[in-house]
Amino acid sequence: MADTVTPVPDELAPRPADVVVFDLGNVLIRWDPVPAIAAAVGQERAAAFVADPDFDFASWNHANDAGRTLDEAEHAALASHPHYADEVLAYRPNFGASLVGEVDGTVDILRELHDAGITLFALTNWSADLFPVAVDRFEFLDLFDDIIVSGEEGVAKPDPEIFEVLEERVRHRAGLDDCIFIDDSPANVLAAEETGMDAIHFTGADHLREDLIARGMPLRHLP
Repeated sequence: MADTVTPVPDELAPRPADVVVFDLGNVLIRWDPVPAIAAAVGQERAAAFVADPDFDFASWNHANDAGRTLDEAEHAALASHPHYADEVLAYRPNFGASLVGEVDGTVDILRELHDAGITLFALTNWSADLFPVAVDRFEFLDLFDDIIVSGEEGVAKPDPEIFEVLEERVRHRAGLDDCIFIDDSPANVLAAEETGMDAIHFTGADHLREDLIARGMPLRHLP
């Protein structure tokens, strides 16, 4: 006798969320600061600078993402680490070189969701001074209903305050509040979950597609 499959009642089937929220850096846009700095000082010096724990590039960059202007950032860095003047001053004018391309497969997911009529938001840690470079480069950013840029808000993930900004903007713009949040940072994913949001840790486009399909999102199953 053939096995029978019991249909899943509609009320038990996964229900898609109202809004999908994407992080940008290393989820949709591959970012690496070394090529930008290397444009002025060479690969070896740039890599050593970014990796130097005494300078702590990640913390310096995070402060910029949280609202510090690049004029202020450069002034502080030159005062504390004058021997890195060439490296510090190379980043801003060559920032475009740090945007090394789209993340394979994720933009396809974004386009499919857009074509299906899903409301799309982005929540990104990004310097307000530098975000226009990305807008000029990546036309798929036009697919978002709204983009929340940490540098413009003066607060960066994983600070809970920026998730409050997201909630307010979603309700104001879309009149909706059920979100799926996608980010490559475990700390940001945890912070989103602590607000009650359904959050996905991004590790690659294939896994993301599976995770979204499991949540009822209208995406194609790839072979």
